[in-house]
Amino acid sequence: MRFYGSAMPFPHIQGAFRQLLVADAGQCVPADGLSASEAAMAEPLSVVLHAAGQVGDLMGKRVLVTGCGPIGLLAVLVARAAGAVEVVATDVTDFTLGKAHEVGADRVVNLSDTPDGLDAYSADKGHFDIHFECSGVGAALAAAVPAIRPGGTIVQLGLGGDMTLPMQTMTAKEISLKGSFRFHSEFRLVVEMMLSGRLNVATLVTHRMPVLDAVNAFETAGDRNRAIKVHLEFTPD
Repeated sequence: MRFYGSAMPFPHIQGAFRQLLVADAGQCVPADGLSASEAAMAEPLSVVLHAAGQVGDLMGKRVLVTGCGPIGLLAVLVARAAGAVEVVATDVTDFTLGKAHEVGADRVVNLSDTPDGLDAYSADKGHFDIHFECSGVGAALAAAVPAIRPGGTIVQLGLGGDMTLPMQTMTAKEISLKGSFRFHSEFRLVVEMMLSGRLNVATLVTHRMPVLDAVNAFETAGDRNRAIKVHLEFTPD
């Protein structure tokens, strides 16, 4: 799939924040029946569905999600829809954790208020089968390793700086670490899943603001104490 706004190929590909855009027909998926806000969520949802594909069947699994931005919240949603028996989410803001509970987390932990909030899951060599790391913060991953059972899998989605990992513990517990970046075939599938009602992302669009108020909209979108996804609305002149 050709990604707009990509700096990976050279020359770089320009983004899609423009008045007119010519798109390849093969990359277009009919989304009649979805609101514009829901359709816009197909991209991040595809990222998460691709990550879920890295671990296979989630039915009956115990899942930990660290970082409850849009990707983390969608990871909670996908894990629950895929049959995870338990989903626990961590973050450092009550607003995002409230959203995590709303989309399916059984328990949420504010690590800012309760730094040892995952300690109970470290008993008997760990509790979680799967860890979706969506914060991009090395400390979040390292703190979660004791709570992952032997033979468990970490999927790294969050992008931040380089990380220092507890490799000896991960090796002794035979934990698999998989990276997940973007998506491909999942895009068409997530549109179909949203259209069928299997995945409902509407609650994650927390604000709708006019394009003439774009600066405020971007500032709002960056505030995780009050916003998840902000939809810019374009109205006729």
